[in-house]
Amino acid sequence: MEYIYTAMLLHTTGQEISEENVKKVLEAAGAEVDDARVKALIAALEDVDIEEAMEKTAVAAAAPVAAAAAPAAAEEEEEEEEEEEKEEEAAAGLGALFG
Repeated sequence: MEYIYTAMLLHTTGQEISEENVKKVLEAAGAEVDDARVKALIAALEDVDIEEAMEKTAVAAAAPVAAAAAPAAAEEEEEEEEEEEKEEEAAAGLGALFG
Protein backbone atom coordinates (compact mmCIF):
# COMPACT_ATOMS: atom_id res chain seq x y z
CA MET A 1 0.00 0.00 0.00
CA GLU A 2 2.83 2.38 0.76
CA TYR A 3 3.80 2.38 -2.92
CA ILE A 4 0.35 3.56 -3.98
CA TYR A 5 0.28 6.15 -1.21
CA THR A 6 3.65 7.37 -2.40
CA ALA A 7 2.34 7.80 -5.93
CA MET A 8 -0.70 9.67 -4.62
CA LEU A 9 1.48 11.91 -2.48
CA LEU A 10 3.80 12.70 -5.38
CA HIS A 11 0.81 13.44 -7.62
CA THR A 12 -0.86 15.65 -5.04
CA THR A 13 2.30 17.68 -4.50
CA GLY A 14 2.84 18.10 -8.24
CA GLN A 15 5.95 15.95 -8.36
CA GLU A 16 6.75 13.55 -11.18
CA ILE A 17 5.90 9.95 -10.36
CA SER A 18 9.21 8.37 -11.30
CA GLU A 19 11.26 5.50 -9.93
CA GLU A 20 13.71 7.96 -8.40
CA ASN A 21 11.03 10.03 -6.64
CA VAL A 22 9.14 6.97 -5.39
CA LYS A 23 12.36 5.56 -3.93
CA LYS A 24 13.20 8.89 -2.26
CA VAL A 25 9.80 9.14 -0.59
CA LEU A 26 9.82 5.54 0.59
CA GLU A 27 13.37 5.84 1.95
CA ALA A 28 12.48 9.11 3.69
CA ALA A 29 9.55 7.33 5.33
CA GLY A 30 11.84 4.56 6.52
CA ALA A 31 10.29 1.88 4.31
CA GLU A 32 12.30 -0.88 2.71
CA VAL A 33 12.38 -0.26 -1.05
CA ASP A 34 11.82 -3.15 -3.45
CA ASP A 35 13.06 -2.07 -6.88
CA ALA A 36 10.82 -4.59 -8.66
CA ARG A 37 7.72 -3.19 -6.93
CA VAL A 38 8.77 0.37 -7.79
CA LYS A 39 9.18 -0.55 -11.46
CA ALA A 40 5.85 -2.40 -11.45
CA LEU A 41 4.14 0.65 -9.92
CA ILE A 42 5.57 3.01 -12.52
CA ALA A 43 4.57 0.63 -15.33
CA ALA A 44 1.06 0.18 -13.91
CA LEU A 45 0.50 3.93 -13.62
CA GLU A 46 1.76 4.69 -17.12
CA ASP A 47 -1.71 4.96 -18.71
CA VAL A 48 -3.68 5.87 -15.58
CA ASP A 49 -5.28 9.25 -14.97
CA ILE A 50 -4.41 9.47 -11.28
CA GLU A 51 -6.72 12.41 -10.62
CA GLU A 52 -9.69 10.48 -12.00
CA ALA A 53 -8.72 7.34 -10.07
CA MET A 54 -8.48 9.32 -6.83
CA GLU A 55 -11.90 10.90 -7.43
CA LYS A 56 -13.49 7.49 -8.09
CA THR A 57 -11.90 6.13 -4.95
CA ALA A 58 -13.17 9.08 -2.92
CA VAL A 59 -16.70 8.60 -4.28
CA ALA A 60 -16.56 4.85 -3.62
CA ALA A 61 -15.33 5.48 -0.08
CA ALA A 62 -18.05 8.07 0.54
CA ALA A 63 -20.89 5.81 -0.60
CA PRO A 64 -20.85 3.53 2.48
CA VAL A 65 -20.69 6.58 4.72
CA ALA A 66 -23.70 8.12 3.00
CA ALA A 67 -25.55 4.81 3.16
CA ALA A 68 -24.87 4.57 6.87
CA ALA A 69 -26.04 8.15 7.41
CA ALA A 70 -29.37 7.61 5.63
CA PRO A 71 -30.86 5.26 8.27
CA ALA A 72 -29.68 7.59 11.01
CA ALA A 73 -31.45 10.51 9.34
CA ALA A 74 -34.64 8.47 8.91
CA GLU A 75 -34.48 7.39 12.55
CA GLU A 76 -34.06 11.00 13.65
CA GLU A 77 -37.05 12.02 11.55
CA GLU A 78 -39.17 9.27 13.13
CA GLU A 79 -38.17 10.48 16.60
CA GLU A 80 -39.23 14.03 15.71
CA GLU A 81 -42.59 12.77 14.43
CA GLU A 82 -43.14 10.77 17.62
CA GLU A 83 -42.29 13.84 19.70
CA GLU A 84 -44.84 15.92 17.75
CA GLU A 85 -47.50 13.23 18.22
CA LYS A 86 -46.88 13.16 21.97
CA GLU A 87 -47.20 16.93 22.15
CA GLU A 88 -50.47 16.81 20.19
CA GLU A 89 -51.83 14.07 22.46
CA ALA A 90 -50.87 16.06 25.53
CA ALA A 91 -52.58 19.15 24.14
CA ALA A 92 -55.71 17.13 23.32
CA GLY A 93 -55.74 15.71 26.84
CA LEU A 94 -55.57 19.18 28.36
CA GLY A 95 -58.38 20.32 26.05
CA ALA A 96 -60.61 17.49 27.39
CA LEU A 97 -60.15 18.79 30.91
CA PHE A 98 -61.65 22.16 29.98
CA GLY A 99 -64.56 20.89 27.98
